[in-house]
Amino acid sequence: MNENAFWQLMEACSPSTSDPEGDELAAALSVHLTNGPVSDVVGFAEQLSWALYRLDRREYGDDLSSDQFLYTRAAVVAAGREEYESVLRDSQRFRPYVNDLIWAEALLYVPDNTYRHLTGDEWDRGTRYSYESYSNTAGWTDG
Repeated sequence: MNENAFWQLMEACSPSTSDPEGDELAAALSVHLTNGPVSDVVGFAEQLSWALYRLDRREYGDDLSSDQFLYTRAAVVAAGREEYESVLRDSQRFRPYVNDLIWAEALLYVPDNTYRHLTGDEWDRGTRYSYESYSNTAGWTDG
């Protein structure tokens, strides 16, 4: 799954009503990915990790706990490509997600749950980029 396919899937699965916790989005993504091959789940996980990794920078999360920062970054991704790219261009657009406690923790579990459903096995997740808070060392360096 490439980046465009990832964002198209996110858009196709986004609910038409407010979903601040991302639960409906996560459920729709799981249903969609369950109907495809395991490679789609792996591709989704890679793209999700990359998107979260790109937001793992000091200007977004300097004053946040690791969990708060991770779940808030997930909410930005859940908001869709346009909003995600706006946040990347302007770090001040991240603040409303923090101030309003908008989290999308459920999005993080989509690959694991879907993989388990398709294979019956637990997925020992390994993606090229870690989405864990503060793992993007280049995003946390001074200068």
